[in-house]
Amino acid sequence: MIAPNEPYNETERITNLLSYSILDTLPEADYDNLTTIAAQICGTPISLISIIDDKRQWFKSHHGIDATETPKEYAFCAHAINEPNEVFIVQDSRIDNRFHDNPFVIGDPLAVFYAGVPLVTKEGYSLGTLCVIDHKPNMLSQSQISSLRALSNQVMNLLELRKNKFLLEQTLKQLEEKNEELERFAFVAAHDLKTPLINITSLAQLFLEEYEVNVDKDGVEMLKLIISSSDSLASLIEGLLQYSQCESILKEKKSNIDLLSLKNEINGLFSFEYNFNMILKSSLTTIAVNKTVISQILINLFTNAIKYSDKELVKIELGVSESDSYYEFYVKDNGPGIAAKHQEIIFKIFEKIRVTDKFGQSGNGIGLATVKKLVGKLGGTIKLESELGKGAKFVFTLEK
Repeated sequence: MIAPNEPYNETERITNLLSYSILDTLPEADYDNLTTIAAQICGTPISLISIIDDKRQWFKSHHGIDATETPKEYAFCAHAINEPNEVFIVQDSRIDNRFHDNPFVIGDPLAVFYAGVPLVTKEGYSLGTLCVIDHKPNMLSQSQISSLRALSNQVMNLLELRKNKFLLEQTLKQLEEKNEELERFAFVAAHDLKTPLINITSLAQLFLEEYEVNVDKDGVEMLKLIISSSDSLASLIEGLLQYSQCESILKEKKSNIDLLSLKNEINGLFSFEYNFNMILKSSLTTIAVNKTVISQILINLFTNAIKYSDKELVKIELGVSESDSYYEFYVKDNGPGIAAKHQEIIFKIFEKIRVTDKFGQSGNGIGLATVKKLVGKLGGTIKLESELGKGAKFVFTLEK
């Protein structure tokens, strides 16, 4: 018997093999189907998908035998991988100096005939073979050899898919970890930035109240500008924090929400400070949705309707209906409406169509972008129906 030579690029080959994470995995039907087809096409009792590592040959699929691995020095496949571009064929191992006294030739499984096609990666490394074995001398036709090559390509396709899936899972895990780190950073940064901003605003207001009579007109305007700028920056930080936390609030499970209670909660947030009237129109009494998400969406839409209204009394109508797959909502106001040319850009982050709202506060262009992101993540869509002078109607769906 002549032991197989070690491939000249063995170190790199083993590294490449390990990247597929295939060794010692459980049997899979996709691989077993290919060895069954190979045996049927070639008319042999045995067919194997053999992977060669540094010490053994391990069988990802073994049709016709029970063994799952053998020592590398006895493996026909360890010879075959040294010729990655050729089909390695031994018609009668009993008269071949390399194999005549091989334990697998003189004993079980009586490997007299062997034909193996190397499993070659796109980098050119031979991982193992798809092979067929017979207990007697044999010969394959050109069509059988071509079929065996085609089946070996399918084995490599499965291995590449497995590797890509593994790499994708690793990448997604890394992205998830980075997103969690960014969320923590955003929360800490927002908290650390908001605190001094609140202090700046409070101190400037206190100074203005106590010493306004002692400060000239320009000084008063500067103090008011400090307060306004601090408020705008705090609002921007809060908006960015909400936008960045979309992923985390989406993880909250759905719950049954009483629509009347939801209406009262939303109404309670605004009725004390603003002059507005809210109407709920729905034949439903409860909906099963992510409560944090629906509250976030409605608060953003209601806030915009109030801040940019041109009426003394803001009227907002909330409608809720359902189909087999979706809940459909609309928020309709009696405001000035939005021109057609602006109806797409308002959903883009940081896009603003007005410099300030009716209270003189500068918007941050994050609210509607947050709404669109939340709706989209929950399998829904959002659109705006509006004409100048006739109010705005935001219509959105959430997947059940």
